Amino acid sequence: MDDSRLKTLLEHLPAFWWEADETGRVLDQGGGAFTDTGTAHRFLDRLLRELPDPAHAPRDARRRVRFEGRTFDVTRLPDESADHGRTHGLAVEAGTPRAEAPREDAAFADLVDLAPAAAFIRDGDGRYLWANHAYGHLYGTVPDEVVGKYIEDLDEPADADRFRTLDQEILSRGTPVRHTLGYRRRDGTTGRAVGHRFPVRENAQTCVAGIYVDVTDHLRATVRWQEAEENLQALRDHSGLPCALLSANGRVVEASAAAAGLLRLSPHDLVGLRAHTLLAPEPEPDLDRLLRRWNDLIARRTRRVETSVVLVDAHGLRRRARLHLTTTGHSATRARRVWAVVTHQSLAHEAHTPLTAAQIRILSLLAEGSSNGDIATSLQLSRQTVDYHLSRLRHLLGAATRPSLVARAYVLGILTPCAWPPRSATAAYPLSVV
Repeated sequence: MDDSRLKTLLEHLPAFWWEADETGRVLDQGGGAFTDTGTAHRFLDRLLRELPDPAHAPRDARRRVRFEGRTFDVTRLPDESADHGRTHGLAVEAGTPRAEAPREDAAFADLVDLAPAAAFIRDGDGRYLWANHAYGHLYGTVPDEVVGKYIEDLDEPADADRFRTLDQEILSRGTPVRHTLGYRRRDGTTGRAVGHRFPVRENAQTCVAGIYVDVTDHLRATVRWQEAEENLQALRDHSGLPCALLSANGRVVEASAAAAGLLRLSPHDLVGLRAHTLLAPEPEPDLDRLLRRWNDLIARRTRRVETSVVLVDAHGLRRRARLHLTTTGHSATRARRVWAVVTHQSLAHEAHTPLTAAQIRILSLLAEGSSNGDIATSLQLSRQTVDYHLSRLRHLLGAATRPSLVARAYVLGILTPCAWPPRSATAAYPLSVV
């Protein structure tokens, strides 16, 4: 096709021409059928895939091709000139030629052709003029198989009637409409999509364009998240466990009714407090140890911590508690929140003079059933020293007899209730110097 005048003429007609060598490599192309090169390239790629091999094609290979709502009569002939092996092709749009003016939907089509949102253009009769890849995927096919079909060819009758009604609403109003619709997915389940429909001009007529995002999986995830939140709230409020959600800087974000009752505060007053203000002042080594373990949690060096603390309620009473700390959130570098759960707690009591290591050991042996003499022998103390410590312990703990002294040691959290032989509930009991 060396005649420049013929090429110039075809630039003003709804036609497309190309030249290819014997290997099928395109040497030249042109025509006025397409206003943008991207569409022309897609059209030519499809022709080269679908047309028969020139070496085995009839001398006058003609066929009709549908492409993005348009129909073309395609002819491909071998070159009889000196350029042996070349092939010439010509595609002329069938029907009424369209003006040279660009398609009014071209910008919309180019923008969303490869977008993940499903998009289409239909005429007033419900016939598809254009669809993108995401829309074709909804029906398990490709856009070229959608174009030219009607709504009823793809959707169930009830859905097709509903979609036609929406189209007519757009055509009658002439303004965009945003809405959510349900549809039948390929796996047979019901899906939900949200998007817009709006009028566009195509083939000198007003048509309906639509673009939708499938939100089915998002809605399902939202429902699961809401159910998990409700289950967690029910567990927090009705399990009876004192628990609280703490921020990374140690402030109370949420708290159960049991936690508020334990500290003799209302849930409203508890939220927002710094967690360390709810703890009894312990010896410096213990505070430093607790702070290091908290920092390990926030820095994701560990996921869980179990420790013993002494809580102070609104009336100034103390109680020892077994505290479990667990991080939440998916960040690999820093935890956003920490759940704190109390699993064991002692009887509330006023602050006492700190117990010595010898006094705590005497309580352990007393709970084991040892006599004063046995205790003196075990600890290598005199009998008078043991008698003095027991008298002092009865005064500090408010217990008149040996059995009541043992009972008070357990309910105050000095001795652990889950171990035998009896032993201290913590290696650093806050009423002790050890």
